[in-house]
Amino acid sequence: MGADTPLIAYYGDDLTGSTDVMEALSSQGVPTVLFTAIPEASQLARFADCRAIGLAGTSRSESPAWMHEHLTPALAWLRSLDTAFCHYKTCSTFDSAPEVGSIGCALEIGREQFEQSCVPLVVGVPQMKRYTAFGQLFAAAQGEVHRIDRHPVMSRHPVTPMAEADLCRHLSHQTALDIGLVDVVSLTADDLDARVDDWQRRYEALLYDVLDPTSQATVGHQLWRTRRPEGSFVVGSSGVEYALLAEWRRQGLIDAPPAFENPGAVERIAVVSGSCSETTARQIRWAQENGFRAIGIDVARLASDATADAMQDELLAQALTALREGKSVVLYTALGPETNDRSLSTEQARHGIGRRLGLILRELVVQERLTRVVVAGGDTSSHALQQLGIHALTTRLPLPETPGSPLCTAHSDNPAFDGLEIAFKGGQIGSDAYFGKIRDADAS
Repeated sequence: MGADTPLIAYYGDDLTGSTDVMEALSSQGVPTVLFTAIPEASQLARFADCRAIGLAGTSRSESPAWMHEHLTPALAWLRSLDTAFCHYKTCSTFDSAPEVGSIGCALEIGREQFEQSCVPLVVGVPQMKRYTAFGQLFAAAQGEVHRIDRHPVMSRHPVTPMAEADLCRHLSHQTALDIGLVDVVSLTADDLDARVDDWQRRYEALLYDVLDPTSQATVGHQLWRTRRPEGSFVVGSSGVEYALLAEWRRQGLIDAPPAFENPGAVERIAVVSGSCSETTARQIRWAQENGFRAIGIDVARLASDATADAMQDELLAQALTALREGKSVVLYTALGPETNDRSLSTEQARHGIGRRLGLILRELVVQERLTRVVVAGGDTSSHALQQLGIHALTTRLPLPETPGSPLCTAHSDNPAFDGLEIAFKGGQIGSDAYFGKIRDADAS
């Protein structure tokens, strides 16, 4: 395999997850582009040097029926790119449910699309403090590691709360496929290759534990060793890429990590947030205490057809006033899970709120000629982006302190958005000062 051969294509189940993979790859020497929809041939040709190609989706917040209609052609297009792997990218917290964001449904669609008897599953990402041991998922919050069903944020997710840490059992509610486990003890066995080969014949999907860099590298070797000549389908978090990166570097298939030039601070940024996590709430409070104008949103009004236009106009006017006073601005729908209106957690309401936030952000960029913005919340980001006329993203500046939420460069046919620097932040990602660090391009 040559040094310029495409290595991987991926579908991200939401936008923040998609930029997570893009950052992991591009920061480690794999040029990567993330498209917001299946591109035209001319758009794809502009990124002919990229060895990884992503497609940002919304399946994390969609129904199985939606997945069968939309995910099927998306995976077919990705398969046509003839890369070594096609990855269905899930959140590293694996939150999903039978009726919303079903990972089991996506697994079945991809398995059928690729005519693949056994699909690898990789969820642990030590780089993001996500760990799997004996099939159980653990994740950090505020410096402490929690089993995912006891995690202070993900156990209380408003749409897909994680009530089960055993990932095979969690998936059993979403698919009837028989799922095996390669646990951390098996990963150290002398006959691991033979065991994996046997399990791949016996099971329809195979979950690999990832606890630390050593187990991660071992998993990457197994993924690469067992790949199919025609390309393999794999499901999981950005742990898939981190595992493969170790193997690609060991085999000399990728270049050294590139240097990214820091773009420097800007005077003002705009943030729109649909996140209800406590992490984002702390970030909004920090911003308000450090010179940002924080504007709370009456979500019921924004979600109602009768009042949405008027609410949108009011919010836009408030935000423009703050920006013209030289302040950065944060518009938010919630300050933590206690303030989230669960009556507005329906698919229609969530999507509608995301679109409205995107429209507000669009006007702020156009009217104030902003050069840097942030969208917070995985579901929000996916639907807000659709309003900005952006067809592709590349990594502008990785942020090692908050892996998974880099500063990106937007590519658009509209000059107002072409070159826009934009960050998409998952609800549980980042330090309290995250919005300030984006404004200042502080990668420390």
